[in-house]
Amino acid sequence: MKTIIHNLDKMFESRVRLGIMATLMVNDELDFNAMKQTLDITDGNLASHAAALESEGYLKISKTFVGKKTQTTYSATTAGRRAFTQHLDALEKLIKQSQ
Repeated sequence: MKTIIHNLDKMFESRVRLGIMATLMVNDELDFNAMKQTLDITDGNLASHAAALESEGYLKISKTFVGKKTQTTYSATTAGRRAFTQHLDALEKLIKQSQ
């Protein structure tokens, strides 16, 4: 059982980071406002957790200009998708062993 627990990714212990990645597993990309509304979180909360995922290499943050406003979009990297899938697999194994 220890092995399964060690396969859980600490980056996804936060419900916000878990939510960001779960949302991006079913969406190729999402803009800042859509992500914020989907997860019902504050601007700062989204920005800080997205930055943590980006620094881990799990998230790509793109900024473009639409008129004079910056538009931020998020997408999961290949490494992020792989890590999230492995995290979910470890959770499923833990649940099955606990039954």
